[in-house]
Amino acid sequence: MSSYPTLHLRAETKPLEHRSALTPTTAKALIDQGYTVNVERSSLSIFDDAEFEKIGATLVPEGSWPDAPADHIIIGLKELPEETFPLKHTHVQFAHCYKNQGGWRDVLGRFPRGGGTLYDLEFLQDESGRRVAAFGFHAGFAGAALAVQQWARQLTEGGPLGSVKPFANEGLLVDQVQKDLKAGEAKVGRKPTAFVMGALGRCGKGAVDLLLKAGIPDENIKKWDINETRQKQGPYPEILESDIFVNCIYLSDPIPPFIEPTQLNDENRKLSVVCDVSCDTTNPHNPIPIYDINTTFSEPTVKVKTTAGPELSVISIDHLPSLLPREASEAFSDALLPSLKALKDRKTTPVWQRAEKLFNEKVALL
Repeated sequence: MSSYPTLHLRAETKPLEHRSALTPTTAKALIDQGYTVNVERSSLSIFDDAEFEKIGATLVPEGSWPDAPADHIIIGLKELPEETFPLKHTHVQFAHCYKNQGGWRDVLGRFPRGGGTLYDLEFLQDESGRRVAAFGFHAGFAGAALAVQQWARQLTEGGPLGSVKPFANEGLLVDQVQKDLKAGEAKVGRKPTAFVMGALGRCGKGAVDLLLKAGIPDENIKKWDINETRQKQGPYPEILESDIFVNCIYLSDPIPPFIEPTQLNDENRKLSVVCDVSCDTTNPHNPIPIYDINTTFSEPTVKVKTTAGPELSVISIDHLPSLLPREASEAFSDALLPSLKALKDRKTTPVWQRAEKLFNEKVALL
Protein backbone atom coordinates (compact mmCIF):
# COMPACT_ATOMS: atom_id res chain seq x y z
CA MET A 1 0.00 0.00 0.00
CA SER A 2 1.83 3.11 -1.17
CA SER A 3 -0.68 5.65 -2.49
CA TYR A 4 -1.99 8.17 0.00
CA PRO A 5 -5.59 7.53 1.10
CA THR A 6 -8.00 10.40 1.69
CA LEU A 7 -8.55 11.16 5.38
CA HIS A 8 -12.01 12.37 6.44
CA LEU A 9 -12.32 14.16 9.79
CA ARG A 10 -15.91 13.75 10.96
CA ALA A 11 -17.61 16.33 13.15
CA GLU A 12 -18.16 15.25 16.76
CA THR A 13 -21.80 14.86 17.80
CA LYS A 14 -21.58 14.29 21.55
CA PRO A 15 -22.92 17.28 23.53
CA LEU A 16 -20.17 19.63 24.79
CA GLU A 17 -17.48 17.70 22.89
CA HIS A 18 -15.37 20.55 21.52
CA ARG A 19 -12.18 18.49 21.02
CA SER A 20 -10.95 17.25 17.66
CA ALA A 21 -8.81 14.29 16.60
CA LEU A 22 -7.11 16.47 13.97
CA THR A 23 -6.13 20.11 14.44
CA PRO A 24 -5.19 22.64 11.76
CA THR A 25 -1.52 22.00 12.68
CA THR A 26 -1.67 18.21 12.31
CA ALA A 27 -3.96 18.37 9.27
CA LYS A 28 -1.40 20.60 7.52
CA ALA A 29 1.40 18.14 8.39
CA LEU A 30 -0.62 15.33 6.79
CA ILE A 31 -1.37 17.42 3.69
CA ASP A 32 2.31 18.32 3.39
CA GLN A 33 3.10 14.59 3.55
CA GLY A 34 0.80 13.86 0.58
CA TYR A 35 -2.60 13.06 2.11
CA THR A 36 -5.86 14.67 1.05
CA VAL A 37 -7.67 15.80 4.21
CA ASN A 38 -11.42 16.42 4.15
CA VAL A 39 -12.81 18.16 7.23
CA GLU A 40 -16.49 18.24 8.10
CA ARG A 41 -17.85 21.64 9.03
CA SER A 42 -18.52 21.57 12.77
CA SER A 43 -20.81 23.53 15.04
CA LEU A 44 -19.04 22.14 18.12
CA SER A 45 -15.30 22.11 17.41
CA ILE A 46 -13.01 24.55 19.24
CA PHE A 47 -11.33 25.04 15.85
CA ASP A 48 -13.12 27.27 13.34
CA ASP A 49 -13.82 25.83 9.89
CA ALA A 50 -11.73 28.68 8.47
CA GLU A 51 -8.66 27.48 10.41
CA PHE A 52 -8.78 24.18 8.50
CA GLU A 53 -9.58 25.83 5.18
CA LYS A 54 -6.60 28.16 5.57
CA ILE A 55 -4.10 25.26 5.76
CA GLY A 56 -5.46 23.55 2.64
CA ALA A 57 -8.01 21.10 3.99
CA THR A 58 -11.23 20.60 1.99
CA LEU A 59 -14.35 21.49 3.94
CA VAL A 60 -17.27 19.06 3.52
CA PRO A 61 -20.78 19.08 5.04
CA GLU A 62 -21.25 18.10 8.68
CA GLY A 63 -22.25 14.44 9.00
CA SER A 64 -21.32 13.58 5.41
CA TRP A 65 -18.93 10.73 6.26
CA PRO A 66 -21.39 7.83 5.61
CA ASP A 67 -21.54 8.89 1.94
CA ALA A 68 -17.76 9.22 1.49
CA PRO A 69 -16.08 6.70 -0.87
CA ALA A 70 -15.35 3.39 0.86
CA ASP A 71 -11.58 3.84 0.61
CA HIS A 72 -11.61 7.08 2.62
CA ILE A 73 -10.42 6.69 6.25
CA ILE A 74 -12.83 8.24 8.76
CA ILE A 75 -11.14 9.88 11.74
CA GLY A 76 -12.98 10.99 14.88
CA LEU A 77 -12.76 10.97 18.65
CA LYS A 78 -15.90 9.84 20.40
CA GLU A 79 -18.33 7.02 19.63
CA LEU A 80 -20.49 7.14 16.52
CA PRO A 81 -24.15 8.02 17.00
CA GLU A 82 -26.27 4.95 17.82
CA GLU A 83 -27.35 3.71 14.40
CA THR A 84 -27.61 0.24 12.87
CA PHE A 85 -26.46 0.66 9.25
CA PRO A 86 -23.33 -1.36 8.33
CA LEU A 87 -20.00 0.48 8.32
CA LYS A 88 -17.99 0.23 5.11
CA HIS A 89 -15.06 2.47 6.05
CA THR A 90 -11.91 2.13 8.12
CA HIS A 91 -12.59 4.16 11.29
CA VAL A 92 -10.00 5.61 13.68
CA GLN A 93 -11.77 6.56 16.94
CA PHE A 94 -12.60 5.65 20.54
CA ALA A 95 -15.37 3.04 20.27
CA HIS A 96 -15.69 1.78 23.89
CA CYS A 97 -16.66 -1.74 22.81
CA TYR A 98 -13.53 -3.84 23.51
CA LYS A 99 -14.13 -4.31 27.25
CA ASN A 100 -17.60 -5.83 26.84
CA GLN A 101 -19.29 -2.55 27.67
CA GLY A 102 -23.07 -2.44 27.44
CA GLY A 103 -24.18 -2.88 23.81
CA TRP A 104 -20.69 -3.72 22.60
CA ARG A 105 -21.92 -6.38 20.18
CA ASP A 106 -24.21 -3.89 18.44
CA VAL A 107 -21.40 -1.35 18.12
CA LEU A 108 -18.73 -3.77 16.91
CA GLY A 109 -21.02 -5.84 14.70
CA ARG A 110 -21.61 -2.94 12.32
CA PHE A 111 -18.02 -3.14 11.05
CA PRO A 112 -17.87 -6.73 9.75
CA ARG A 113 -21.40 -6.38 8.33
CA GLY A 114 -20.25 -3.52 6.11
CA GLY A 115 -16.69 -4.69 5.45
CA GLY A 116 -15.28 -1.88 7.59
CA THR A 117 -12.44 -1.89 10.12
CA LEU A 118 -12.07 -0.29 13.55
CA TYR A 119 -8.76 1.05 14.78
CA ASP A 120 -9.59 1.91 18.39
CA LEU A 121 -7.55 4.85 19.69
CA GLU A 122 -7.66 3.51 23.25
CA PHE A 123 -5.72 0.44 22.14
CA LEU A 124 -3.33 2.03 19.64
CA GLN A 125 -0.03 1.02 21.24
CA ASP A 126 3.70 1.15 20.58
CA GLU A 127 5.96 -1.89 20.83
CA SER A 128 6.24 -1.50 24.62
CA GLY A 129 2.45 -1.59 25.06
CA ARG A 130 2.16 2.14 25.84
CA ARG A 131 -0.64 4.10 24.19
CA VAL A 132 0.69 6.27 21.37
CA ALA A 133 -1.71 9.08 22.29
CA ALA A 134 -3.84 9.79 25.34
CA PHE A 135 -5.67 12.72 26.95
CA GLY A 136 -4.34 11.89 30.42
CA PHE A 137 -2.32 15.06 31.07
CA HIS A 138 -5.22 17.42 30.40
CA ALA A 139 -7.66 15.17 32.27
CA GLY A 140 -5.48 15.51 35.38
CA PHE A 141 -4.96 19.24 34.79
CA ALA A 142 -8.69 19.95 34.42
CA GLY A 143 -9.69 17.65 37.29
CA ALA A 144 -7.28 19.32 39.71
CA ALA A 145 -8.58 22.74 38.59
CA LEU A 146 -12.17 21.84 39.44
CA ALA A 147 -11.07 20.29 42.74
CA VAL A 148 -9.36 23.53 43.82
CA GLN A 149 -12.43 25.52 42.77
CA GLN A 150 -14.69 23.24 44.80
CA TRP A 151 -12.42 23.56 47.86
CA ALA A 152 -12.70 27.35 47.61
CA ARG A 153 -16.45 27.17 47.01
CA GLN A 154 -17.00 25.18 50.20
CA LEU A 155 -15.23 27.89 52.20
CA THR A 156 -16.80 30.92 50.54
CA GLU A 157 -20.40 30.08 49.61
CA GLY A 158 -20.76 26.44 50.66
CA GLY A 159 -22.49 23.80 48.60
CA PRO A 160 -21.68 22.43 45.16
CA LEU A 161 -19.67 23.99 42.38
CA GLY A 162 -21.98 25.46 39.75
CA SER A 163 -22.11 24.56 36.06
CA VAL A 164 -18.75 24.87 34.27
CA LYS A 165 -18.03 25.59 30.61
CA PRO A 166 -14.93 24.89 28.50
CA PHE A 167 -12.20 27.55 28.53
CA ALA A 168 -10.82 28.99 25.29
CA ASN A 169 -7.27 28.49 26.56
CA GLU A 170 -5.27 27.27 29.55
CA GLY A 171 -4.35 30.78 30.72
CA LEU A 172 -8.00 31.70 31.30
CA LEU A 173 -8.58 28.54 33.35
CA VAL A 174 -5.49 29.10 35.51
CA ASP A 175 -6.49 32.75 36.09
CA GLN A 176 -9.94 31.66 37.30
CA VAL A 177 -8.53 28.97 39.61
CA GLN A 178 -6.02 31.44 41.10
CA LYS A 179 -8.84 33.92 41.75
CA ASP A 180 -11.02 31.27 43.43
CA LEU A 181 -8.06 29.97 45.44
CA LYS A 182 -7.34 33.43 46.85
CA ALA A 183 -10.97 33.77 47.97
CA GLY A 184 -10.83 30.40 49.76
CA GLU A 185 -7.43 31.16 51.24
CA ALA A 186 -8.74 34.45 52.65
CA LYS A 187 -11.35 32.51 54.66
CA VAL A 188 -8.94 30.09 56.37
CA GLY A 189 -5.61 31.90 56.16
CA ARG A 190 -3.81 29.10 54.28
CA LYS A 191 -3.54 27.33 50.97
CA PRO A 192 -4.98 23.81 50.63
CA THR A 193 -2.98 20.60 50.84
CA ALA A 194 -3.39 18.03 48.06
CA PHE A 195 -2.75 14.32 47.60
CA VAL A 196 -2.17 13.07 44.03
CA MET A 197 -2.36 9.30 43.52
CA GLY A 198 -0.58 8.15 40.35
CA ALA A 199 1.59 11.27 40.31
CA LEU A 200 4.19 9.90 37.88
CA GLY A 201 1.76 9.10 35.05
CA ARG A 202 0.50 11.48 32.35
CA CYS A 203 -2.65 12.25 34.32
CA GLY A 204 -0.85 12.74 37.64
CA LYS A 205 1.70 15.07 36.05
CA GLY A 206 -1.15 17.17 34.68
CA ALA A 207 -2.76 17.41 38.13
CA VAL A 208 0.51 18.44 39.80
CA ASP A 209 1.19 21.00 37.04
CA LEU A 210 -2.17 22.70 37.64
CA LEU A 211 -1.75 22.73 41.42
CA LEU A 212 1.64 24.42 41.08
CA LYS A 213 0.40 26.92 38.47
CA ALA A 214 -2.57 27.75 40.73
CA GLY A 215 -0.10 28.80 43.43
CA ILE A 216 -0.15 25.79 45.77
CA PRO A 217 3.42 25.25 47.01
CA ASP A 218 5.15 21.99 46.16
CA GLU A 219 5.49 21.06 49.84
CA ASN A 220 1.67 21.12 50.11
CA ILE A 221 1.35 18.42 47.43
CA LYS A 222 1.76 14.75 48.42
CA LYS A 223 2.71 12.74 45.32
CA TRP A 224 2.24 8.97 45.48
CA ASP A 225 2.80 6.35 42.81
CA ILE A 226 3.61 2.65 42.59
CA ASN A 227 6.54 2.79 45.04
CA GLU A 228 4.37 4.15 47.85
CA THR A 229 1.42 1.81 47.22
CA ARG A 230 3.73 -1.19 46.88
CA GLN A 231 5.01 -0.68 50.42
CA LYS A 232 1.56 -1.05 51.99
CA GLN A 233 -1.97 -1.76 50.87
CA GLY A 234 -4.91 0.60 51.19
CA PRO A 235 -6.98 2.05 52.61
CA TYR A 236 -4.64 4.96 53.27
CA PRO A 237 -5.32 7.29 56.23
CA GLU A 238 -2.83 9.75 54.65
CA ILE A 239 -5.47 10.67 52.07
CA LEU A 240 -7.79 11.93 54.82
CA GLU A 241 -5.05 14.31 56.02
CA SER A 242 -5.16 16.38 52.80
CA ASP A 243 -7.87 18.87 51.79
CA ILE A 244 -7.97 17.62 48.19
CA PHE A 245 -7.48 14.09 46.81
CA VAL A 246 -6.95 13.63 43.04
CA ASN A 247 -7.01 10.02 41.84
CA CYS A 248 -5.10 9.56 38.58
CA ILE A 249 -4.40 5.83 38.38
CA TYR A 250 -5.22 3.59 35.43
CA LEU A 251 -7.10 0.67 36.96
CA SER A 252 -6.20 -2.58 35.22
CA ASP A 253 -6.34 -5.12 38.05
CA PRO A 254 -8.37 -5.40 41.28
CA ILE A 255 -6.71 -3.48 44.14
CA PRO A 256 -7.66 -2.75 47.76
CA PRO A 257 -9.60 0.53 48.14
CA PHE A 258 -7.76 3.81 48.70
CA ILE A 259 -10.57 5.10 50.93
CA GLU A 260 -13.47 3.31 52.60
CA PRO A 261 -16.79 4.89 53.62
CA THR A 262 -16.23 4.10 57.31
CA GLN A 263 -13.10 6.29 57.34
CA LEU A 264 -15.05 9.36 56.35
CA ASN A 265 -16.87 9.72 59.67
CA ASP A 266 -13.68 10.62 61.55
CA GLU A 267 -14.01 14.07 63.13
CA ASN A 268 -10.30 14.65 62.42
CA ARG A 269 -10.79 14.17 58.67
CA LYS A 270 -9.43 17.11 56.70
CA LEU A 271 -10.39 15.78 53.25
CA SER A 272 -13.23 17.79 51.69
CA VAL A 273 -12.83 17.28 47.91
CA VAL A 274 -12.16 14.12 45.91
CA CYS A 275 -11.60 14.33 42.16
CA ASP A 276 -11.69 10.84 40.67
CA VAL A 277 -10.12 11.56 37.29
CA SER A 278 -10.00 7.81 36.60
CA CYS A 279 -13.82 7.60 36.81
CA ASP A 280 -14.07 3.89 37.59
CA THR A 281 -17.54 4.61 38.96
CA THR A 282 -19.21 1.42 37.70
CA ASN A 283 -16.15 -0.81 38.05
CA PRO A 284 -16.70 -3.40 40.82
CA HIS A 285 -13.09 -2.76 41.88
CA ASN A 286 -13.43 1.04 42.07
CA PRO A 287 -10.77 2.02 44.65
CA ILE A 288 -12.87 4.98 45.82
CA PRO A 289 -16.19 3.28 46.72
CA ILE A 290 -17.70 6.34 48.36
CA TYR A 291 -19.94 7.48 45.48
CA ASP A 292 -21.86 5.78 42.67
CA ILE A 293 -22.65 8.30 39.92
CA ASN A 294 -20.63 10.12 37.30
CA THR A 295 -20.89 13.89 37.48
CA THR A 296 -21.14 16.32 34.57
CA PHE A 297 -20.08 19.82 33.52
CA SER A 298 -23.58 21.04 34.39
CA GLU A 299 -23.46 19.35 37.83
CA PRO A 300 -19.75 18.79 38.57
CA THR A 301 -20.02 17.46 42.12
CA VAL A 302 -21.90 14.91 44.17
CA LYS A 303 -22.10 15.19 47.96
CA VAL A 304 -21.02 12.26 50.12
CA LYS A 305 -23.05 11.61 53.27
CA THR A 306 -20.89 11.78 56.40
CA THR A 307 -21.64 12.09 60.11
CA ALA A 308 -18.48 13.98 61.14
CA GLY A 309 -15.82 16.23 59.68
CA PRO A 310 -16.17 18.83 56.87
CA GLU A 311 -18.54 18.70 53.91
CA LEU A 312 -17.23 16.16 51.36
CA SER A 313 -17.74 16.41 47.57
CA VAL A 314 -16.70 14.10 44.72
CA ILE A 315 -15.98 15.19 41.14
CA SER A 316 -16.19 12.30 38.64
CA ILE A 317 -16.46 13.65 35.07
CA ASP A 318 -15.48 11.26 32.29
CA HIS A 319 -14.60 13.91 29.70
CA LEU A 320 -12.48 16.31 31.76
CA PRO A 321 -10.09 17.23 28.90
CA SER A 322 -13.06 18.93 27.20
CA LEU A 323 -12.59 21.73 29.75
CA LEU A 324 -9.50 22.70 27.70
CA PRO A 325 -10.46 21.53 24.21
CA ARG A 326 -7.81 23.44 22.24
CA GLU A 327 -4.74 22.41 24.26
CA ALA A 328 -6.04 18.88 24.82
CA SER A 329 -6.67 18.40 21.08
CA GLU A 330 -3.27 19.84 20.10
CA ALA A 331 -1.39 17.56 22.51
CA PHE A 332 -3.36 14.43 21.59
CA SER A 333 -3.26 14.99 17.84
CA ASP A 334 0.45 15.81 17.89
CA ALA A 335 1.17 12.53 19.73
CA LEU A 336 -1.01 10.66 17.23
CA LEU A 337 0.57 12.33 14.17
CA PRO A 338 3.49 9.90 13.55
CA SER A 339 1.00 7.01 13.45
CA LEU A 340 -1.40 8.93 11.19
CA LYS A 341 1.44 9.66 8.79
CA ALA A 342 1.95 5.89 8.49
CA LEU A 343 -1.70 5.16 7.58
CA LYS A 344 -0.84 4.71 3.90
CA ASP A 345 1.36 1.77 4.90
CA ARG A 346 -0.96 0.52 7.64
CA LYS A 347 -0.86 -3.11 6.48
CA THR A 348 2.91 -3.20 7.15
CA THR A 349 3.23 -0.70 10.03
CA PRO A 350 3.36 -2.42 13.47
CA VAL A 351 1.12 0.06 15.33
CA TRP A 352 -1.70 -0.42 12.77
CA GLN A 353 -1.01 -4.15 12.38
CA ARG A 354 -1.52 -4.58 16.14
CA ALA A 355 -4.73 -2.52 16.02
CA GLU A 356 -6.14 -4.60 13.15
CA LYS A 357 -5.19 -7.87 14.84
CA LEU A 358 -7.02 -6.79 17.99
CA PHE A 359 -10.06 -5.77 15.93
CA ASN A 360 -10.17 -9.20 14.27
CA GLU A 361 -9.84 -10.94 17.64
CA LYS A 362 -12.77 -8.96 19.06
CA VAL A 363 -14.91 -9.54 15.97
CA ALA A 364 -14.28 -13.28 16.35
CA LEU A 365 -16.07 -13.09 19.74
CA LEU A 366 -19.32 -11.83 18.18
